[in-house]
Amino acid sequence: MIYPFKDKEPQISESAFIADYVTITGDVIVGDESSIWFQTVIRGDVSPTIIGKRVNIQDLCCLHQSPNKPLILEDDVTVGHSVVLHSSIIRKKALIGMGSIILDGAEIGEGAFIGAGSLVPPGKKIPPNTLALGRPAKVVRSLTQEDIKDMERIRREYVEKGQYYKSIKK
Repeated sequence: MIYPFKDKEPQISESAFIADYVTITGDVIVGDESSIWFQTVIRGDVSPTIIGKRVNIQDLCCLHQSPNKPLILEDDVTVGHSVVLHSSIIRKKALIGMGSIILDGAEIGEGAFIGAGSLVPPGKKIPPNTLALGRPAKVVRSLTQEDIKDMERIRREYVEKGQYYKSIKK
């Protein structure tokens, strides 16, 4: 379901895939070839949510904001199942593992990997190309070439999967 909120209407690229049972409201932008998967909620009724190109937001995610604090996902981001993102910045090629929570003012560096079930507290900055995990999330190591290849594979597969589902959606 796509809803306006007051004078704001979601802007969704024609090449994006929006699965059934997704709710998107208000001041939300979804970029080219991005995919928003089943039962995700993106509410742009407080501040903007900006989603770049080739971003995949997997099933059961919740995206929201605080006043004057937008939520920004740059290009090529992967957001795993059941993630909560709130007024944070997720830089290019980052991966947010399943069940993680990223809170206001947190910034996930370019190419960083947040391990499943992690909590990134308000204002925390995770450096680029690192693995951070835990509650609260702490950097545990730099990413390996294998990590980077796997993150790229996931991004590529979700773009392909999203375009496939878009082609068969009635």
